[in-house]
Amino acid sequence: MEYQIEENSLTIFLPAELDHCNAEQVRKRADMLIEHNHIKYVIFDFANTNFMDSSGIGVLMGRYKLVYLVGGEVWAVNANERIRKILKMSGVTKIIQMFEEEKQ
Repeated sequence: MEYQIEENSLTIFLPAELDHCNAEQVRKRADMLIEHNHIKYVIFDFANTNFMDSSGIGVLMGRYKLVYLVGGEVWAVNANERIRKILKMSGVTKIIQMFEEEKQ
């Protein structure tokens, strides 16, 4: 996983599978970066992600709770159809912004 910080935003480039095997690692690293860098905006980049289970939903929800307290937001970008469906069915899209790339 790769993490990129620009000013007060953190972009997390998620792995091919965001599941119970790696969700804890993403959570710990993201929380540390959010706390130490005064992050207000978290962007989850799903460009390489093909699978996500409830552990992945938990990662998104937990980071939302952290940054919401400081007036921040969480965004999801580059999600494929399968990931968008999971996010919508779980209700995450009610609190997390979804952005899609414009097709040329």
